[in-house]
Amino acid sequence: MTATASTPEASRRTRPSSPARRRLRAYVPPQHGAWAMLLVPFLVALVTAGVDWVQVPLLLAWLAGYLLSYYAFLAVKTRRPARVRPQLRVYAAVTLPAVLVVVVVRPEVLWFAPAYAALLVVNAWYAWRHRDRALTNDVASVVQGCLMVPVAATVAGVSPLAVLEPFLVVLLYFLGTVLFVKTMIRERGDRSYLRGSIGFHAAAIIPAGLISWPLAILFGWFAVRAAWLPRYAMTPKTVGLVEIGNCVALVGAIALLAI
Repeated sequence: MTATASTPEASRRTRPSSPARRRLRAYVPPQHGAWAMLLVPFLVALVTAGVDWVQVPLLLAWLAGYLLSYYAFLAVKTRRPARVRPQLRVYAAVTLPAVLVVVVVRPEVLWFAPAYAALLVVNAWYAWRHRDRALTNDVASVVQGCLMVPVAATVAGVSPLAVLEPFLVVLLYFLGTVLFVKTMIRERGDRSYLRGSIGFHAAAIIPAGLISWPLAILFGWFAVRAAWLPRYAMTPKTVGLVEIGNCVALVGAIALLAI
């Protein structure tokens, strides 16, 4: 006999989600990798530039602003803004006051506004063209995330130049991760992507080593994983767990070097 939907396992798979979970899914996008790109640069800024109370509204604006932009670009992509109007209202109501607090207390953060505006235009263009998974769009998103290192440092009263090296390290890591994840999932089997990923990771060891030899060792591991892991079929969840470990190692290494 074959298994039927009456088995406990099948029942769990087919059981409808609760109303609370459906509401949560309506307001939280299924972009799990984005959270690392949001939080790691912020944490790196904290461990290298120090902590200031203005970073609290900055973090709130940063996270809510990401969610606001996600649904805004979804409206652009689908040409149906009415479908996400509730999400836009909620996240705009959180983002704008938090941004206002940061700008009033640290108006110098406005120096970063043109860069973010230009990068958001890139995101909007790719969303309009239904090409939001394009490599260029991913790179624009990575740069946005990594710019949080100098932004959070500025909010803490520290010159952006003082965190230039941590910014470059985080940027190199996430640019490489974009290529690595593509070789594991969407571009799996594409030899050109694989060669590009391995080449980028190998080249990244040099600037990392010029900053610190422990970082060269860490980026050496990143290069090994870029060449080795694509040989194996891995689920997106497993790939995500690998990158969570790498993020923890990256932040830990930068924190130790900052002591």
